Amino acid sequence: MRVVISAVCAIVLFSYAAAYDPLDPNGNITIKWDVVSWTPDGYVAVVTMSNFQMFRHIMNPGWTLGWTWAKKEVIWSMVGAQTTEQGDCSKFKGNVPHCCKKTPTVVDLLPGVPYNQQFSNCCKGGVVAAWGQDPSSAVSSFQVSIGLAGTSNKTVKLPKNFTLLGPGPGYTCGPAKVVPSTVFLTPDKRRKTQALMTWNVTCTYSQFLARKNPGCCVSLSSFYNETITPCPTCACGCQNRRNCVKSDSKRINMVGIHTPKKDNEPLLQCTHHMCPIRVHWHVKLNYKDYWRVKVAVTNFNYRMNYSLWTLAVQHPNLNNVTQVFSFDYKPLLPYESIS
Repeated sequence: MRVVISAVCAIVLFSYAAAYDPLDPNGNITIKWDVVSWTPDGYVAVVTMSNFQMFRHIMNPGWTLGWTWAKKEVIWSMVGAQTTEQGDCSKFKGNVPHCCKKTPTVVDLLPGVPYNQQFSNCCKGGVVAAWGQDPSSAVSSFQVSIGLAGTSNKTVKLPKNFTLLGPGPGYTCGPAKVVPSTVFLTPDKRRKTQALMTWNVTCTYSQFLARKNPGCCVSLSSFYNETITPCPTCACGCQNRRNCVKSDSKRINMVGIHTPKKDNEPLLQCTHHMCPIRVHWHVKLNYKDYWRVKVAVTNFNYRMNYSLWTLAVQHPNLNNVTQVFSFDYKPLLPYESIS
């Protein structure tokens, strides 16, 4: 049996050519702004983030969305999300805006916030599932009230320079584009309404933009050979060797493994490959009619619990999978000849 594993290592640790995923060429995160009402100095919009990627989740600590206002807009209030900074609102007397920054940064609210701060599909700490695994959990949304903005679809200026962290780098967002207004169906499904104005922003992912080195490695073994082909030395780079921890070291508790760095710097167990994740592919049986493989995934990152993960593997025989144990399996068909 010829074993060819394209180690996509998409333990998803998590229109622009700069960002592209060859195993999910049509996958993207679409951010939709629906203006639902005009206000005396601006508008109220519902912002919906839909993760249309087949296998890449947004995991803890969640997404971070940013943009640059086209004029001197401010955010009066938000429901279901918040900005990380208020900015300088000293020129406002009495009613003070939620955020006055030219470049606001928005994050999801945590679970358990009061009901009056919640919005549909909010308050999950920014965790969003992949569309290919759970479409019902692949959406995150919030409501925002904008002031000092246009009060009609002819005077509103679209935000620009959108950025998305999910939670780390890797996403490239295109410009906002006006699209046909979203149509809403009332709960009794007897009446349709529509947004006063809608624009979309499309963000795509590239592994090369996310990190210089791979996020995982693959080792191989088989029942008919005692030799194990390990992950290559420094398969994920050796930059973390000075800060790694031996598995039996007392230093694990000293460095505070439950306090992640602000830049999500990993704390790895000392290994020759220095990868956060190792995927081991073991051939258990190899008969004429079928073969069976055991896949083991090991986490060497003390600072990350991968409670929501996906492993994407490219193999020439995965078109003929007959049975899967312990895992939920779904074929990905980005191209006709590849599964």
